[in-house]
Amino acid sequence: MTLKTTALAVILMPLTASIVQAADPTGTWLVAGQDAIVRIADCPSQQASADQNAPPIRTLCGNVVWLKEPIDPATGKPHVDSKNVDPAKKGQPVLGMQGVFDMHPAKEPDQWDGRVYSIDEGKIYDGNIIMHSDNELYIQGCFMLFCRGEKWVRQDVPDPPKPAGPPAKQPQARAR
Repeated sequence: MTLKTTALAVILMPLTASIVQAADPTGTWLVAGQDAIVRIADCPSQQASADQNAPPIRTLCGNVVWLKEPIDPATGKPHVDSKNVDPAKKGQPVLGMQGVFDMHPAKEPDQWDGRVYSIDEGKIYDGNIIMHSDNELYIQGCFMLFCRGEKWVRQDVPDPPKPAGPPAKQPQARAR
C-alpha cells in the first residue's frame, strides 16, 4: 500500500463507518409542536422474514407517552382522537395511542420506512423516519408524491407532577 492509498483509506474510513452504523431511532422524542412525546421501540410482534432461515425483520412502532396538557380544558377529561376515520378508533385517548407503525430499515442509511398516523387528519399514511443525528430525526407521511413531515428531538419523559400532600398540621395549644 502506498502512502497515497493509505492516506485515502484513512480519510474515507470514518465516512464508511458512519454509513454502516445507522443512528437508532428507538427512544423518546419530543414532537415539533412540543406538546407530546412519542416513544419509538420494537413493535410488540416482529414480522417474519420471507426467508424462513433468516432472522425476523426488526420493525419499530411509536406510541404517545406524554402530553403537555393531558386533560382537555373544554371537557375536563383526557384528550381523545376526534378525527380518526376508523370508527373503532375514533374517540380513543391520545395518551397511549399508536402513531408510528411497522418502521423497518430502508435501503438508504439512517432511514426507516413504514406508516405514520396524522392526528390532524385522522388518517394513516406511508411514511419514513430519517435520522439526522443521534438526537434529531425527521418523520414524514406521504400521499402519492406529496410528503409532509416535521423534526423531532430526543427528549426524556418528564416526571409527573407530584400530588399535593395533606396540609401541614398546625401546632395545637395544650390545655392546662
